[in-house]
Amino acid sequence: MDETSDEPPTSAVLLDNCHFSQVVFNDVEKFYVPGGDITCHYTLTQNIVPRRKDWVGIFRVGWKTVREYYTFMWAPLPSSVHSDTAVQQQIQFKAYYLPKDDEYYQFCYIDQDGMVRGASVPFQFRAETEDDILVVTTQGEVEEVELQNKNLRTENEELKAHCASLQKQNTDLQEELNKIQKLQNNLESLRSNTEKLELDSLKKENKRLKELDDCREAELHQLKEQIQTVTSDKELLETRLKTALDHMDQLQSQVLSYEKEVENLSHMEHDKTQQLESLKEENRQLRMARTQQQQNHDLMRELEEQKHLFQILQAKKDEADEENQKLREENDRLLRRLSQTKKVSSFSAVSQAQAPSPAPQVGGLLFGNPYCGANLGAGAADVASIRKCPMCADVFPEGIETSQYEAHVQSHLLECPICNKTFENSNKQVFDDHIFCHGLE
Repeated sequence: MDETSDEPPTSAVLLDNCHFSQVVFNDVEKFYVPGGDITCHYTLTQNIVPRRKDWVGIFRVGWKTVREYYTFMWAPLPSSVHSDTAVQQQIQFKAYYLPKDDEYYQFCYIDQDGMVRGASVPFQFRAETEDDILVVTTQGEVEEVELQNKNLRTENEELKAHCASLQKQNTDLQEELNKIQKLQNNLESLRSNTEKLELDSLKKENKRLKELDDCREAELHQLKEQIQTVTSDKELLETRLKTALDHMDQLQSQVLSYEKEVENLSHMEHDKTQQLESLKEENRQLRMARTQQQQNHDLMRELEEQKHLFQILQAKKDEADEENQKLREENDRLLRRLSQTKKVSSFSAVSQAQAPSPAPQVGGLLFGNPYCGANLGAGAADVASIRKCPMCADVFPEGIETSQYEAHVQSHLLECPICNKTFENSNKQVFDDHIFCHGLE
């Protein structure tokens, strides 16, 4: 077919309503050799005004409607559209798009409204044969051919008269076809000015679907309404034009084809919706990947901060370990001192039972002289005063068990479950940092 993707404007108007004499085709050969380009010459008379969407098609002889074209080319506009004289035009058909059989075909000029304005004599696509060689005939044969031509001209005149009669009948039917003509005029207005879209007919709605791909879904609903409107209008016209408009059946088939096109457009819209959903999902995944990348960046930055904090905490941990070691040493010293004090206390009690107490001496030992009976009471009093908690400075009575004293001191300490290091309760933050450092390891 034609190189362009657009379909030519067509209609279901029958041959009786066409004006074949407004465009005359010239120099049409009886046959054309297959495999080569052909040039179509035609004349635009003053009775036709060419428009942008006029086209020239090749039809197989015997066609009924302009939809039955084999191939077509858009008709070029002449330099002067409005002219009072005939204009010679030509158009070339490429060999690739031409028929390959030897049936009879003819050129037809179709205007923007889908009306036939001119048709050529039939021709064939076949190779040259010996029958096509020029033959010299006798005078009698020439006269016979001239008589045949005269008869053909007479028959042509009769056909023209019959065509004039059909045109008169067409004029009588124009009043009944006003609505269809109005729809066609509105379609032309829609093509010339897309900003003034009027949805009065099924053809205009279909054209709008082709031109406005972005509004297909909304116009599909409007197209259904237009189909119903056109169907009702068709039924009204059938009651008045039942005998003259048999082509309404063809309009019905046209409506069915439009419905198929609507269904195809609906499938295409569904496919595009699925593609849009997949693009949205891909976009969402890209955003998630970008968010994950940003989170990874934040985690790396946070890890750097944690490393820096770990170094600080490690330094604090070392200081706390040194302090804890000092406290351990102090605690061990106090425990040893406490043990010695208990021994001294036991010995003092035995001495008091065996010997009288001497008078206290000024400047004696802090714990008293264990070998001097006079200082035994003072030593016992000093032992009682020494039972003091090194953490909270609580003083414990003499009769308290050592295990109770040690449990009290231990309650002030926090022990690491991993390395068994101890920390004071007041250094809870140091203890937590120490545990956190083990978690980083």
